[in-house]
Amino acid sequence: MKSVHIQSSNSLTRRHLLKGAGVLLGLPLLDAMTPAFARTDTREAAPRRFFGICNNLGVLPDRFFPAADQTGRDYTLSPYLEVIREFRSDFTVMSGVWHPDVDGGHPADICFLTAAPHPSSGGFRNSVSLDQYVAERIGHLTRFPALTLGVNVQPSRSSLSFTAGGVLLPCETKPSEVFRKLFLGGTPEEIKAQARSLALGKSVMDAVAEQTRRLKGTVGVKDRERLDQYFTGVRELEKRMVQSAEWEKRPRPVVNARPPVDPTDSREYMEKVRLMYDLAQMAFATDSTRNITLMLDSVSSPAITVEGKSVSDGYHNLSHHGRNPDKIADLERIDREHMKLLGGLFADLKRQKEDGDTLLDRTMVLYGSNMGNANTHVTTNLPVLFAGGGFRHGQHLAFDRERNYPLPNLFVNILQRFGIEADRFASSTGTVRGLEMLKTL
Repeated sequence: MKSVHIQSSNSLTRRHLLKGAGVLLGLPLLDAMTPAFARTDTREAAPRRFFGICNNLGVLPDRFFPAADQTGRDYTLSPYLEVIREFRSDFTVMSGVWHPDVDGGHPADICFLTAAPHPSSGGFRNSVSLDQYVAERIGHLTRFPALTLGVNVQPSRSSLSFTAGGVLLPCETKPSEVFRKLFLGGTPEEIKAQARSLALGKSVMDAVAEQTRRLKGTVGVKDRERLDQYFTGVRELEKRMVQSAEWEKRPRPVVNARPPVDPTDSREYMEKVRLMYDLAQMAFATDSTRNITLMLDSVSSPAITVEGKSVSDGYHNLSHHGRNPDKIADLERIDREHMKLLGGLFADLKRQKEDGDTLLDRTMVLYGSNMGNANTHVTTNLPVLFAGGGFRHGQHLAFDRERNYPLPNLFVNILQRFGIEADRFASSTGTVRGLEMLKTL
């Protein structure tokens, strides 16, 4: 094998780095590599779950938000919140929140769970999303560390989920495929093929990791830092492959439900949303995952069907209503249907019991948008509804609608409810003022 001499004045290409890598000893078995079912985690008394939902065209603000002076627990419900009145004590509505420096209108949707600034700027690179940050820490407890779902998304262009390196995780858009993944698995031959693939991937990662260690002694300080980051990523990938291999040996849960039929028309937007909500509830109820995101790509949706009747124009065009009363009427129909579906999700989660609690008690549902007002493309005063998860709800947390409060503060509350030690996430300044965690759940 020809040796490689590296000088500080020369650049190192990827091809050069991997040239001649040999397969050597892998990493030792770490505690984190041991699957959840092979050890006892005495710290977790009650499983916690997260469901993050973003409608990238938001809602009509004056129909969603309570009046600015209607704060606390005695606030008057807005027209849209009246639709889910029966769950008033199960959710908190927030106004006057934003992601600091997340601008650019439509491109901000990919930052809903990352809060990475200036998504429309040249050279933008996203950061880790809240769900993937959680998955890195508790993902081993379930078969799927996280599920990334989407409705009418543009493949490989829209998602709420991003890795620690800022890489987009594509959405699964077919309900039938989500159901199959959760509950059907593969044939014995497919499972064996998956095991072989995992084993091959592990050996390749070992080889690259060993060469990385060798190179660290021959490069400068900045390059060593980059290699450390790379090596950390390799190690995390190896751990996930070990965990995946073990989960493939265990049967999937059995549910009393038929696989869903995929809507074939993008106009069946609301039916797709309903199916994804159903699948999320089933995934949580079977503890197949504790971490789900759902991108509702309204920008890419046509003249959708609401209650059997099509609206007058494409969803995106309607959002630029220019105060046209007919367009506003269609948008209100759409928004109210979203609220009805959200109420259906809450009802399903409340019906499901787990050790004396409801599934909603243990599931944090974040519903919101990157857009405060799609008509003007503003990314301030975001509509946010936060439900369940073991918090004292039934209130309107009204922050300054001109000088907004950081929404990532809520992400810190979510991390802490998971039992993850964190006092910051992205542009947060702490936890949300006025959001109290229930001690009994």
